[in-house]
Amino acid sequence: MSAASDSRVRAVLGPTNTGKTHLAIERMCGHSSGAIGFPLRLLAREVYDKVRRIKGDSEVALITGEERIEPPNARYLLCTAEAMPRDGGGRAFVALDEVQLSADHERGHIFTDRLLHARGREETMLLGSATMEPIVRALIPGVEITERPRFSTLTHAGSRKLSRLPPRSAIVAFSVEQVYAVAEMLRRFRGGAAVVMGALSPETRNRQVELFQSGEVDYIVATDAIGMGLNLDVTHVAFASLSKFDGTRLRRLVPAEMAQIAGRAGRHQRDGTFGTLAGTKGADGAEFTEEEIFAIEEHRFAPVTKLFWREAEPHIHSLGALIADLEERPDHPQLAPAPEAIDLAVLKRLAEFPDIARSVKGSGLVRRFWEVCQLPDFRQQGAETHSRFVTRLWQDLREGFLGADFVAARIAELDRVQGDIHTLQGRIAAIRSWAYICQRPDWVLARDEMAARARAVEARLSDALHGRLKERFVNRRTAILMKTMAKDSGLMRVALTDENIVTVEDEPIGHLEGFRFVVDASANHEDRRLMLAAAEKHLPQLLGQKANVMIENELGSLTIEKGKIWRDGQIIATLEKGRTASRPRLVLAREMDALEPAHKAQLQNALEVWLENQLATLAPLRKIEEAAGDPEAGSEVRALLLTLADKAGTIHREAAGLAQIPKEKRPFLRKLGVNIGSLDVYVPMLLKPGPRKLLRGLGVDRRPLREAMEAVIPGAKQAPAGYRRAGRQAIRVDMAEKLFRAAHESRAKAGGKHFPVDMALPTSMGLLPENFTGLMRDAGFRPGKAQELPEGAYGPPAPVLWSWRPIRKDKAPRRNNQPAKPREGNAFAALADLVR
Repeated sequence: MSAASDSRVRAVLGPTNTGKTHLAIERMCGHSSGAIGFPLRLLAREVYDKVRRIKGDSEVALITGEERIEPPNARYLLCTAEAMPRDGGGRAFVALDEVQLSADHERGHIFTDRLLHARGREETMLLGSATMEPIVRALIPGVEITERPRFSTLTHAGSRKLSRLPPRSAIVAFSVEQVYAVAEMLRRFRGGAAVVMGALSPETRNRQVELFQSGEVDYIVATDAIGMGLNLDVTHVAFASLSKFDGTRLRRLVPAEMAQIAGRAGRHQRDGTFGTLAGTKGADGAEFTEEEIFAIEEHRFAPVTKLFWREAEPHIHSLGALIADLEERPDHPQLAPAPEAIDLAVLKRLAEFPDIARSVKGSGLVRRFWEVCQLPDFRQQGAETHSRFVTRLWQDLREGFLGADFVAARIAELDRVQGDIHTLQGRIAAIRSWAYICQRPDWVLARDEMAARARAVEARLSDALHGRLKERFVNRRTAILMKTMAKDSGLMRVALTDENIVTVEDEPIGHLEGFRFVVDASANHEDRRLMLAAAEKHLPQLLGQKANVMIENELGSLTIEKGKIWRDGQIIATLEKGRTASRPRLVLAREMDALEPAHKAQLQNALEVWLENQLATLAPLRKIEEAAGDPEAGSEVRALLLTLADKAGTIHREAAGLAQIPKEKRPFLRKLGVNIGSLDVYVPMLLKPGPRKLLRGLGVDRRPLREAMEAVIPGAKQAPAGYRRAGRQAIRVDMAEKLFRAAHESRAKAGGKHFPVDMALPTSMGLLPENFTGLMRDAGFRPGKAQELPEGAYGPPAPVLWSWRPIRKDKAPRRNNQPAKPREGNAFAALADLVR
């Protein structure tokens, strides 16, 4: 038990962020062999990866309770303190990290034993807090003490609300419930946080730390596990509480413990701050005292006066001797008996069972039984529950090895990634127990294979747990949106997908309907506010991109309907009334106001060019409109042209005012493409499908539209534009005029009052005979009776002969506006005389 005296021992002491571990790595790599013991498995793994990159895979070994990587000729060993050889293993260099843990109630005796006995042939280095200096000098005469100052300054920043915490902050709580409560609030208001607790597996803890280190979230919520072995880019540490339950009672942290946690703020040359968290549920409301602030900022703490000790090599010839040695008190004034750890509690509990006590005879079985009792309580369920698991394990191991099939079955039972956070944590704790069991050299058959299976299952469960934590406590969209509000938001990737989805750092926040931003419907109220702010900030850039894409590739997909320009159901521009019907004024939709002026002008010009090309089909209407504005056309012609333009190229003859138009002006109208028919005045070029559809889309002609503009269609209550009623059918006005001209040509050929009409033409158009008759009557044609054949004669019936009596619908009205005088002999003439 006496302390070793060795002039080659050097203690490097100081606060956090002094580069002690980095120095130890450099010193070890300068020796031919070496070993470093760490307090945490994840820290041992981190340093193992660093040294492996320097020395090569075959030169470096990693040994922890649950993982063992041992190349045959490895010269460098990275391990946990429990797995560290007591005497250093004969290596040239040996170091022990965080030696102040020798005062820890649970594991202190392990660190004390390594501090006293682990030595390197050439150099031994002890790393830890400056509070260890007096006791290290007392236990190791001749030790060389090196104090290292902190690289950066640590300053008290007072109490802050959660909403006021700066980015890259760590919030420290001392219960799972409080950790979850703070993480939930950060998810709502800051996009989420990484979570680090002692109950997490090392893999999950590393994944959560990487979540914070990568910048995906700006906050990390942790228990005091953050104070040991985690290198984080933290600028501020906020304490949600200054009290913790240490397994026995609720007590206030001592200044050295506060400093160990607060020291995570600031790395290398960057300064850090610490303080308390105000206004959170579960916080104890306590503040740092002036003495505590001074001690933390100046790194001045009461020295450690006692280290916990327990006999590391007890006698094993009997259970009684083993327990007696483990409970022996130290005889050195700086050493205190270690509190009863769980391995000793389990040993004493099982030794009380007569059948177990009788079966554990001889030094071999006592040693094996003690090794089984030292199985760590990964489940953290206490000595009572843990002892039952150890009992079952001992019953299987007492006779020899655990069978590979049995172990594989136990591992397979835990290989399920379903369940919530609590369920997955329980499975990880269980698989860690089996990983530890599989690492023992004499417990499991096919040890290497079973150990690999256990590590693989732990990795899968850790991935699943990380996913559940991220799902519950990280709202990536909110986190990204918060960053868009920051000064450096210009560095963020804001993009518009081919499906018009707006993304920030690949996270969708909404979509564009036309040029209008629509927030993601699944967002909560707070996210909607942030999304709208982000959209307002980046929308001009996105709309500029969309405008360029439209100009280059999408003008062909635009349509004109209801007096507006559309694309994919969204309004791009409105067509307001212009100087004439065929020259509307294009006004961009209100959503375009978010465009930058240059992009807006570019889009306006492109749309106007596109619109002008579309309006080319209305060239006949434009000719009429231009002629109507020409004073030389004469007032009568101008009136007709204005009426024709107003009616989109088709009017009834009686509304045309033809009686007022001189005969010599009619050739002028024909040059403009205007046809004066028997019943209608119309522009044939405007009766094609293209112009009619465009006139309807512009809102110039609101009558029903027949898109194909067939010659004859079924009748309706209101005839479509360009058609006139023909009985139960409707006929296009130019087709009706074609029938009338054919009838007039037949009349001219017949040379008499009665003439036949060929029915082949209307039949080819699809016009039924009875509807054809009604149409011809409207134009002044009257059918006669069909001639009957003489009695007994055979042959085709004689054709119907038609007659024509012109209808003067365009006859000029009487100049004096007096009604016509009734003819004499008429009853109305007599009545007129009586009135006079």
